Amino acid sequence: MEAVIILLLIAAVVFGGWWLWRRNSRKNEPVPPRPPADPFADADTDVLRGDPLRLKAADLVELYGKTLAVRGTLRLSEGDYQWAEHFLDTGTGVRRWLSVEADPDVEMVLWEEVTDTDLQPGARELSHEGVSFKSDEKGKARYVSEATTGLAPAGTLRYHDYAGPEGQKLSFEAFGDDAKWEVAKGLTLDRNQVTIYHQSDEA
Repeated sequence: MEAVIILLLIAAVVFGGWWLWRRNSRKNEPVPPRPPADPFADADTDVLRGDPLRLKAADLVELYGKTLAVRGTLRLSEGDYQWAEHFLDTGTGVRRWLSVEADPDVEMVLWEEVTDTDLQPGARELSHEGVSFKSDEKGKARYVSEATTGLAPAGTLRYHDYAGPEGQKLSFEAFGDDAKWEVAKGLTLDRNQVTIYHQSDEA
């Protein structure tokens, strides 16, 4: 019996010594460096209002008191630059497009189609509804279509964007080399004007 007690005491001493050694050795282990982070990134806002860069089909977008569903998305790329255009629908006839890009901060623009116009891109300055717009950027991008957009699964897009006062925009897009220009007017949104309800936790 005494031998058993002695063996248990020895085992306890050995285990205690090993645990202390292990704890002390961990203190000396180098702490892995934290990955670099953008000091201006607003993660709190993304948690409260949803992340625009994660927006995709089936998500819901609330703005100006209306709730719109994302029916489909265009993922666009031009060289190394990428952005997205999301097709929004209330289900009651109100349809809009929401463009989202990071350059480097996130910019969201709500677009509405302009019909019955003879406006054409190319000039350095255009006027629409009494507002003057100046040529901002133009180019040709490739797109991939997700869910419902009314477009082919993939293709090319020519665009010419104009910028106006107070965040107003005017855009010309042609899907395909021989396609006619489609015109839309847009308004840059403040981040706090938009609430996104993600329908899936998948990024």
